[in-house]
Order: sequence, then C-alpha cells, then structure tokens
Amino acid sequence: MESGPSGKTSATMMTAPNKNSGDVPLAELRHTAAHVLAYAVQDIFPEAKPTIGPSIADGFYYDFDRAIPFTPEDLERLEARMHEIVAADYEMTGERTTREGAIERFKTNPYKVELASEIPEGEPITLYTIGAFTDLCRGGHAKTTGEIGAVKLMSVAGAYWRGDEHKPMLQRIYGTAWHTQAELDAYLLHLAEAQKRDHRKLGAELGLFSIEEEAGGGLVFWHPKGVVVRNVIETFIRAGLAERGYQQVVTPHVMSEKLFEISGHLTEYAHGMYGPLEVEGQRFRLKPMNCPGHILIYRSEGRSYRELPLRYAEFGTVYRFERSGTLLGLTRVRGFTQDDAHLFCMPDQLQGEYEQTADEAIRLVAAFGFPDVEYVLSTRDANVRTQTDEIAEQAIRKALESRSLPFGVDPGGGAFYGPKLDINVHDAIGRPWQLGTVQVDFVLPKRFDLKYRGSDGADHTPVMIHRALAGSMERLFGVLIEHYGGAFPLWLAPVQAVVVPISEHQLDYATAVRDKLRAAGLRADVDTSNEKLGYKIRHWKTQKVPYILVAGRSEVEAGTVAPNERGVEEKRPAITVDEFVAEASDKIARKV
Repeated sequence: MESGPSGKTSATMMTAPNKNSGDVPLAELRHTAAHVLAYAVQDIFPEAKPTIGPSIADGFYYDFDRAIPFTPEDLERLEARMHEIVAADYEMTGERTTREGAIERFKTNPYKVELASEIPEGEPITLYTIGAFTDLCRGGHAKTTGEIGAVKLMSVAGAYWRGDEHKPMLQRIYGTAWHTQAELDAYLLHLAEAQKRDHRKLGAELGLFSIEEEAGGGLVFWHPKGVVVRNVIETFIRAGLAERGYQQVVTPHVMSEKLFEISGHLTEYAHGMYGPLEVEGQRFRLKPMNCPGHILIYRSEGRSYRELPLRYAEFGTVYRFERSGTLLGLTRVRGFTQDDAHLFCMPDQLQGEYEQTADEAIRLVAAFGFPDVEYVLSTRDANVRTQTDEIAEQAIRKALESRSLPFGVDPGGGAFYGPKLDINVHDAIGRPWQLGTVQVDFVLPKRFDLKYRGSDGADHTPVMIHRALAGSMERLFGVLIEHYGGAFPLWLAPVQAVVVPISEHQLDYATAVRDKLRAAGLRADVDTSNEKLGYKIRHWKTQKVPYILVAGRSEVEAGTVAPNERGVEEKRPAITVDEFVAEASDKIARKV
C-alpha cells in the first residue's frame, strides 16, 4: 500500500517553545518526532498498536498494526495533533525497568512484548514518556517536544514486522522534522525538484525505457532512444579502454555452479543468485558477476610475465535476485550490464595498474559533469584482514594521494576477497549516488590456481583488479536522467536536433536539411506533422531536444535554419546549415 503526501503544499507554520532547538542533533530531534507521531496515533486511533519508530536519513518513521489503512486525510489529522503535542512542550522523561516490568507494561501489545523479551536479562531497559504516552526505547531524544522546530508527515507504506515477509504486514508512516520551518520548506522544495527529475517518470515521457511487469519486475526494456544514449556512453567508455590497452571479451550468461563454489560467491551470495538449473546432471547458475568467466579466459593457456598486465573488459550482463519491495526503476534491478573489467598483473605492477584505473575513473565522472565526487577506501574487517590486504590498501591510498583526490575510509566495508575503492557522485541537486568500484584481489587467483611464468623460470600467482567504473549501464542511465532532468547535453541527447518546417511547403527542404545533418554525424529528425508551429515547438521542448531548427519560406530561400536552442531565451538569427553543423560538432567534441 502506498499513499502520497498529506495534501498540503508546505508544513503548517509553528513556533517551537524552546528557542534552542538548533542545539539538538537532527537524529535525536527526529527520534523525538517519531514518539510524537506514536502519541498522536494512540490519541486518534487507540486501536492501532505501535511497534518501532527510528530516525532515518531526512526524517523518521513509525510502524503500526492497524486493520484499517491510514488515508491522506488521516495523515492531516495526525499532523495537526502532532503540532499540538509539540506546542505543549512536554518534557521527555525516562525511567528504568526490568524485562519482566516492560513485558507487564506492554502486555496488550505483542510487538513490544517480543522486543522486551529479547533484551538479555540484566541489560538496562528504559521507558520514555511524553505527556500521556510511554514507549519502550533506548533513548537519544530532545529534552522536550517543543524543541522540534517543524514537522511534516509525508506518506504511508506497507512494511513487514522486522522486515520478515512471513510476519505481519504493518503500516509505516513516514515523516520529516527540522530545526526550523525554513529548513523544512527548503527540504520540501528539494523533494519537489527531485520528483520532477524522477527517472521513472521521465523515462516514460521521453520514450527511453520501460519495465514490463508481464516479463517480471526489475528487468529493463531499453527503447530505441534509450539505446542511443546507452551506445554513446558505451562508445565513450570503450574509447578509454582501448587507449589503456584493454582487450574486449564476451562470456556466457549461464555457467556451471562449480565455478561459483570455487570463487566463494555461492557461499557469500547464494540468496542473491538465480538457479540452480539442472541439465544432464549438471547444475548451472545465471551469472551474478563476470569475474569467473574472465578468470577462465586467463587460465585457458599458459601465461608469461612478458604478457602481463592482461586487461580484459566486457559489457557483461549479470543477474541478481532482489526482493520485489527493494526494486526501484533503473537503480535497483535484477538484470543489469556492467562496464566490467579484470586486470591480471604481477605484484610489482599493482600500483601502476591501480593508478591508470583511477585516471579512467576521473575521466568518466568529469565527462558527465557531476559537481562533486567522493572516493571511499573500503577496508576489510580487522578480524579477517591479512598482509595482502595491507598491500592492496596501500596501493589504493597511493593512487588517490598521487592524484590529490581526497577520500574517506569505510572500515570493514571491503569485499569478501579484498579492499576496494568506491566512487560516489552528487547530482545537480546534491543527492549522492554510488556508481563504480575498483577492488584489489589476492584471493580468487589462488582459489582458481592462476599462474604465470616469471623471469626466474618459476610459476607465480598474479594479482587481480576488479573494476566497473560506471557500475552498471542501468544505474548510470537512471542517475544521468535525474542529474540532467532528462535534458541530456548535446553529446548524449538521443535526438540532437529536429528540423521543424513552418508548413508543408517547407517539408522537402526540412527533410534535405535533416539528411545533411545526419551525413555530418548528427542525430537529427524532422517534424512531419500538420500541427501549427507553436504546437510543434512546445512538443519538442517537452521532449527536451537541444536544438529545434525552424525552416520557413525565408530560410528555404536563403538556405538557412533558425535555431531555437534549449535553455536560450533570446531569439537567434538564422544561420546556414554548415554553420550549424560546425557549432554543434564543436560542442559535441568538447562535451559541453
């Protein structure tokens, strides 16, 4: 079940009694707001059983067991009651109790009883009260409800108790809380802008892709215009790979399960794999990653140190099972294509290989104009960290430091076979997205017994680097749609220019202009409709085409076009077709 905002365009203005609300950390402020929501629900809908209600990024939620669905009108009533509770400036008071005391206190609420029963005997248990509402909670709150500067309820959705699909379905009410009304209003404006950029909505409006539920959730159907953009991106990436000496390979979509047993993926990710498929007594799996296939290509013949480094690249489609509730447009899917590559090198080549990979990552994110990029070194857990992990981490650090790239550290966030570098970007409105990753691996070469003959005549084990800088074509495409709001820059736009004749008398000329643009390498189209000029221009603007080239009687006589450039308000004078080709080609080359 899903419901939209509570119907108001902005939150109700209110003044918090406590003028120091800015001193309260947002997480504590929002946790307090979750208690206030539960208090309001108990007041208005006493039959609803509260369960849990944490603070989350940008807000909070609380889950309730209630037979009747909450409606948008219910959210309005609850929000109004929350404002009253905030204005009352109730003190948040805490008291300690025993496990038995907590179970007795909440004996009519099986969810609270379950939570209390699982707390180890002797561990402190606290109850927190505001007004007439008491909750089982570990703490971390504002001192009073009045310290909540501004609050708004956003939506309601279904959620299984404790995330288990075999347990009861609850109703989750989402809200947000801020220190001030101004901050809340800014957040709501940000949300409105994000909704305008939603890649699922724009993907349908611009004819880029669809997800056909008849075929199965999380499986993407790329439409012709979407494929154009994808091909441009792939061509750009392939050019970088060719410059750096990568060799293209192609591996099967289905492979023997034994490969994933050897790699360890079956142990680590069996829950996210499709299969097994049994054929002639053999068990197969849809591949969840490309590395075993590239490893087999490496191992297919004897290798010498003179061949290394070997760099294999593949736009490889992989399949991973994601629960239906987690699927989200292009950014969380079940089948996706990675710009995958695996490098096999000698240990003393590791640093250089990692540095050239970092250079390619910089080239990629710079081309798409992301305003901010974050690099994160994810290390392996201290309990399993080895000497080779330290070598790998040092290579990543040196590569980043040598290029003056600031980076953060995520302790324990590495892959099961080694540390990695994660590449995160911020889009045009500041939202973070994870894209690519580069991982150092000393483990899989040993598991697959990979060798190369060294200069000393002995066999040695190579080091692997796993890298997918875009992450996946699906996710990158979704991020780019939202980053650009569907208005792709000229070099990426599926249709770069459309020639619009004022009347049917100029149609032959418009068609000839289109053909000349296509001959020059531009992606051009012509409007053959019988609509009026104003309608035609409005239509192509909604399709976010970079150039609309108007052709009327005077343009036909002069051999020109009148360019209507996206984002440029003032009227431009007519120019020759050759002048337009030169202008557009220059912008494409510079990726303006």
